[in-house]
Amino acid sequence: MYLTQEQRARIDRAAAARGVTMAEVIRSAIDAYVGDECDPAATLTATFGAAPSADSPSRDSWQRG
Repeated sequence: MYLTQEQRARIDRAAAARGVTMAEVIRSAIDAYVGDECDPAATLTATFGAAPSADSPSRDSWQRG
């Protein structure tokens, strides 16, 4: 796994503040993200159409560089 310098610095600060290793911070973050009870299909179903009035710009207005 590759981390940016900023990500590594943030993880190091979190580890130092909690008194744990970098690996423990990463494991905790993964557990919080995926969790034991995580069901991606249920999450998508529960949030589908959550912002029906959301507007997105037309692709015609995008500038490719």
